[in-house]
Amino acid sequence: MQANGFFDEIGETIGEAIRVVVEFLLGIFTNFFGAFGDFIDGLTRSLGISDSFFSIAVLVIGLLILWGGLRAFLRGSIIGGVVRTVLGLFILSWLMM
Repeated sequence: MQANGFFDEIGETIGEAIRVVVEFLLGIFTNFFGAFGDFIDGLTRSLGISDSFFSIAVLVIGLLILWGGLRAFLRGSIIGGVVRTVLGLFILSWLMM
C-alpha cells in the first residue's frame, strides 16, 4: 500500500487552503485593530485625556450633545440650542481638564 494516497493529498490541500484563508483574515483584522488603536491613541493624546473606555464614552456623549445643540439652532430653537451647547461644552471641558 502507498503511504501518500489520494485522500492524503486532498486533505493536505484543503488544510493548506484553510491555513491561507485564516492567515489572510488574521492579517486584515490585525491591521484594522492596529489602525483603530493608533487612531484612539492619537485622538486621546491630542485632547489630553486618558484612553480608557469611560473617557471615550464621555467624549462621544459630549459630541452628541453638541450635535444636538447645532441641530436645535438649525431648527430655530434658540433656548434649546443654547442649553444643549452649554451642556456639551461643559462635559467636554470637564473631560479635558
